[in-house]
Amino acid sequence: MKKLPIGIQTFEKIRNNNYLYVDKSKIALDLIENEGYYFLSRPRRFGKSLFLSTLKAIFEAKKELFKDLYIYDKYDWSRKYPVIYISFAEGTCRTKEKITEKIEQIFEYNQKKLNIKCEKNHSLDRCFKELIVKAYEKYNQKVVILVDEYDKPILDSIEDIEVAKVMREELKNLYSVIKGADEYIKFAFLTGVSKFSKVSIFSGLNNIQDITLNPNYATICGYTGSDLETTFKEHLKGANLEEVKRWYNGYNFLGESVYNPFDILLFISNSFMFRSYWFETGTPTFLIKLIEKQRYFLPKLADIEVDESILDSFDIENIKLETLLFQSGYLTLESYSQEMFGSLAFKLKIPNFEVTYALNTAIAQNLTKESSIKYQSTIYKALYEEDLNSFKNIFETLFASIPYNNYTNNKIYEYEGFYASVVYCYLASLGIEIVAEDVTNRNQIDLTIKLNKKVFILEFKVVDSKNDLNSALKQIKDKNYAQKYLNEEKVYLIGIEFYKKEKNISNFKWKQV
Repeated sequence: MKKLPIGIQTFEKIRNNNYLYVDKSKIALDLIENEGYYFLSRPRRFGKSLFLSTLKAIFEAKKELFKDLYIYDKYDWSRKYPVIYISFAEGTCRTKEKITEKIEQIFEYNQKKLNIKCEKNHSLDRCFKELIVKAYEKYNQKVVILVDEYDKPILDSIEDIEVAKVMREELKNLYSVIKGADEYIKFAFLTGVSKFSKVSIFSGLNNIQDITLNPNYATICGYTGSDLETTFKEHLKGANLEEVKRWYNGYNFLGESVYNPFDILLFISNSFMFRSYWFETGTPTFLIKLIEKQRYFLPKLADIEVDESILDSFDIENIKLETLLFQSGYLTLESYSQEMFGSLAFKLKIPNFEVTYALNTAIAQNLTKESSIKYQSTIYKALYEEDLNSFKNIFETLFASIPYNNYTNNKIYEYEGFYASVVYCYLASLGIEIVAEDVTNRNQIDLTIKLNKKVFILEFKVVDSKNDLNSALKQIKDKNYAQKYLNEEKVYLIGIEFYKKEKNISNFKWKQV
């Protein structure tokens, strides 16, 4: 049985050392035959570096590495191209001096590898252009440029806008060279997590094709269901494949859904133990801070509809949360539709149970500064057993435990969405079915929970005076929210109200229909 390539992103090492490899050479061949300049955005640890390494081995004509793979007898191996390989995957750059030093090291590596000497004391952009031209002249072949994690220096400093701007300008100057050297370049491929707007980092590279949401390349990274049934057949013998799918599948880029490759490898390596392997490698602290800063109504995560512009790019100065969630892998495509005048509209979803559980748990803990584990099982049990007194007591205890300094210099306790978001995160982390802003013919329900053939309709209110209590349950009744679910076995109406001065549940009333 072949070894698992955990943490190995070099194609040559995988092929020479009996590691398992999922064949992506058919997609690589298609890209190469069409030539051009390409950009691909995928979440971290999703196989971008390995795909670049595969391209590199093809252009360097290492035919022996591709025996038994799709491309082996379909590609002209007689031509070998000079490859300039640029990677920001390792290390961090948080000053202009550091990124300058990093780029200089990258160029020195490529000069040594290509046996080329460039003039010293040139600016970085001139050095890059010289490297391209001299490689072309020395090998009498057009040059291939591969860029891995092109955006990492920006993302490393995303919490400091001024530093991120410096990184952006340095990279913008670097990548603009590619356009100016077009006559010497055969092929270019850039990968990263995020796509920054064309008016910023890509302003000098407007001839690049973005294949992030091209159906032909939907499975360029990640593993398909077929891969699990064939390449991983022996490794997954005895595993609960339906549960594997629920935990790790669901990433969609306008084509066949794929599994997170990092999760699959770690799941097998850890004897089929279900854990949040991918999520645990990079807790999204900036993302969670942004959610808190923007007072994002978290139940919206269950039902997001956007146009294609919000998924395409973002600016450092104006980061849209939905864009960041999508590009970093915490949201993915559920469906799309063609709108008037040719634009596309997308419906987004959280891809799988791993992200649902881990993301909501992390957000809940950040909002409340409480470990969610001690509450999750009791919340589930209370709902399953229809014990709404216990349900109420759990959340009263939870809100009472929130440190006082969470509210200092902060009016978050006056914000209805804060309380709804905390409740939502704890419920969503359980993996039960939740409908946020559930639309009826009279209005929309704040939160609908479906569990074990029972429906719980929740309405939240933050009130200024205790004289205003009981308005939440009254609204549910007056607007007849329950009508939508009268065919269900049991329906509970729950009004939850928070009094600003108490910063906790002040009224919790329910009624079974």
